[in-house]
Amino acid sequence: MDIRRVECLDGLRGVAALWVLIGHMMILTGFRLPLVSKPDLGVDLFILLSGFLMMFQYRLRAGSEDWNAPATWASFWTRRFFRLAPLFYVTLAAALIAGPMIYADRVAIDTFLGQALQPRERYTDGSLTNIALHLTFLFGLLPDYAFRTPLPDWSLGLEMQFYLLFPFLILLGRRIGWVPSALVAAVGGVVVALIAGAAGLEFPMPSFLALKLQLFLAGMLIAVDRDASRAQLWARLGVAMLLAAIPIGGEQDLLHFAIRELLVFGFFALVHLRSLGLIDWVSRLLGSRPFFWLGELSYGTYLIHLLILQPVAAAVIGQFGTGLGAAGRFALTGAVVIPATYVLAFITYKLVELPGQRLGKAVIKRVIGGNTTRAFQTVPEKLAAP
Repeated sequence: MDIRRVECLDGLRGVAALWVLIGHMMILTGFRLPLVSKPDLGVDLFILLSGFLMMFQYRLRAGSEDWNAPATWASFWTRRFFRLAPLFYVTLAAALIAGPMIYADRVAIDTFLGQALQPRERYTDGSLTNIALHLTFLFGLLPDYAFRTPLPDWSLGLEMQFYLLFPFLILLGRRIGWVPSALVAAVGGVVVALIAGAAGLEFPMPSFLALKLQLFLAGMLIAVDRDASRAQLWARLGVAMLLAAIPIGGEQDLLHFAIRELLVFGFFALVHLRSLGLIDWVSRLLGSRPFFWLGELSYGTYLIHLLILQPVAAAVIGQFGTGLGAAGRFALTGAVVIPATYVLAFITYKLVELPGQRLGKAVIKRVIGGNTTRAFQTVPEKLAAP
């Protein structure tokens, strides 16, 4: 196995993005299937993968990066910024321009389906404050702005908060051990979340890192020391599953609890239990060429799909109304939205994402330079989370 690549990661990223897309299609067409209609669980999978990926890449670069040096931190933050920001800024501009039209579509959808109407300001706030908070990725820290565009971008603010904290988690883990550091960080996250709740800060989505830190930490534990003994690996799995069970951030019913635990265990199995035939087959399947491309296009799919889905779903409802059942609305909407989303994701991958990554490399080379640039060039950059 190529130690620089985890085969299942590509496919899981693609599955997570498709899960979110299909889940949102179900919400906006009134068609429901168990589990699939819960797009928030797809985002939880993204978060788990993101924690894993950041730790996995840290381990690959450990021999050539000094994490006590500020230049290494700057290189890490620059890589992550140029991985997220270019496409986000493009879709943010589109969302702000089209926001009033998309809001009208969403009102039509929610009215037809008898769902609670979305707040107008989520779609129509073109204020300089809202724009500035999104350009700086600070919006996730403020409940009033954490969910204020037609994009599912709340998780991007969450990601940036995790990236900001990651170097400190690395230093803590190197000092006291990965499992103790994960437990300390998780307890700290719970305390901060409880204080925020007591202060009356209610986030419309779990865009505040303290609400989801436990899942990032679970992913990090799955990535550390793949050459550790079986007993150590199983102990880390136990801690990761314990972290994922912490009942904060998002829905906390029995279904969400069970699926989060299954996501942690299933991902652990795909990474560490490849000796089992069926698991190895699934891992290879998820690393195959079609799933590779699903993974490459996952970020674009995640960011773009609502900009297409809401107008299309509204058009289907406006054209057919009650003459088409929920399953028919879902099928017809999907027949338009899924191909259009992936085509646009491919175009923006080529024209925005890849040039953005190259620009990030150039910035690191020119401004930071040194060993961090060479380390950056030796490890493939993937985005696990939205």
